[in-house]
This record gives sequence, structure tokens and C-alpha cells, in this order.
Amino acid sequence: MPKFDYYIFRFFVIWYIIGVFLLSFDLVPPWLEWANVVFLITSGLLAMIYFYRSGSKVYGLIAIAIVFFLSIAIESFGVHTGLFFGEYTYESDFGPKIIGVPVTIGFAWVMVIGTSHVLAAPLAEAVPRLKGLSYALYGALVATSLDLIIDPVAYDVKQYWVWDEGGLYYDIPFSNFYGWFILSFVLHLLIYGLYHRSDGWINRRSEYWSGRMRLLYGMMALMFIIVALVNQLWLAPALSAATAMCYYFVYHILKKRTSAYDKS
Repeated sequence: MPKFDYYIFRFFVIWYIIGVFLLSFDLVPPWLEWANVVFLITSGLLAMIYFYRSGSKVYGLIAIAIVFFLSIAIESFGVHTGLFFGEYTYESDFGPKIIGVPVTIGFAWVMVIGTSHVLAAPLAEAVPRLKGLSYALYGALVATSLDLIIDPVAYDVKQYWVWDEGGLYYDIPFSNFYGWFILSFVLHLLIYGLYHRSDGWINRRSEYWSGRMRLLYGMMALMFIIVALVNQLWLAPALSAATAMCYYFVYHILKKRTSAYDKS
């Protein structure tokens, strides 16, 4: 394992701990707002390394490009039309933009798909039929569940972006969540087509990064849960904690089943 991999993950953990403390108690000074950009880029970079290390380097680069550029394209479509995630505007500076969308959003989507893919991948080995569809639907559910805690904090607490229309869940439009689900579903289908063969997944080379992706999903959820609780939001943290625990439980059950299949 290259030393760079260890160093970049350790850097992220240190940045993460500092960020949780500063965000929870609203201690981020104006001159340090760029820290959000570094955090999002680093989390996405971890997922990029996962894709690059876990199989063919060419396939890894293709997977990264698909998730990064397609997510930015769909986000841009949503920003300009309001037809996908609802009508909203970015209030914080998330760095340079491509077609109206901060590049950091592309990194964030690579993180979301990388982590949800790892948690959902065993399902494709456990179901007898419609493996790709089952995996993509479940992966989209895992990914969208992360937004149940991200958006209430980012919108209701931090005002990173502002919705032009409301909804029942923390005044967030429902279109945002089905937009997340649809985009996640499409991206997982593409990942399945790229990496899955009749005898299973071909991107299993790095157990180190697979484990880090499972950890990263929980770390991201936990950070927003802590910030939400400090700001007296109760429903979103409860939902996020419950769904995350369910996904980890399902993952371990499926891994045991697939391991048994591999040994039979």
C-alpha cells in the first residue's frame, strides 16, 4: 500500500475532527470558510483513490469521470431549470464553478457513490435474479439516506444553499430527494455495468480502501448528526442513525452469506 494512501486518510481524519468541533459550535471564522471546500474535495479524493486502487486503473478513471461529470451535469440542469432537485441557489462559496455548479459538488458525489457502492455491492452477489437492478435500487437508497441528514444541516442550520420552495421535511422540497435517488440509481447502474461480471465484482483488489469507504459513510453521517443535535434538530439525526445502522447490519449479513457462497 503506497504511503500516500495512509497519509491522505490520516489528513482527512484530522481535518474531520477539527471540522466537527468547529461546525458543531459555529466557530468557523469567515477567513476559514475555504475549509469546507478542502473537506469536500478530500472526501471525494478518498473515494477516487478507492475506485483507482480497487480494480483496473483505466476502469477506475472511467468510474471517477462518469460520477464526477455526470453529477455536475445533472446538478447544472437542476440549478438552471429547477426540474430535478427543485429550485435553489448556493449561498456559500464552494470554490470555482463548472456550468454553474461548484466543482466541489462533483467531488462530493464521488464520495457518496463510492461509499454507497461498497455498502450495496454484496447485494448483487446475494440475490439470484435482477442483480443489477437490485444493487442499483439499494445503492440509491443508501446514497439518498445520507441526504436525509446532509440537507437539513446544510440548509436549515448552515444556509449553504437556499430553496425557493418548501416541503414537509425541514421545508426541503421532496423533489430534492427523488432527484438524489434518480441520479444515484443511474450512477449505480453505470458502476454495475462497468465493474460487474457473471462471476462477480472485478473491483475487489483493495480491502484497505473498501474498509475506508464503509467507515467514511458513517463518518459523514455522524458529523452531520452531531451538528444537527447541537442545533436541536431531532428527526433528521434519528432517521440518519437508524438507516445507517440498518445498512451496516445488512452489509455484514450479506457479506457472511456471500462468503459462504464463495466457500461452497
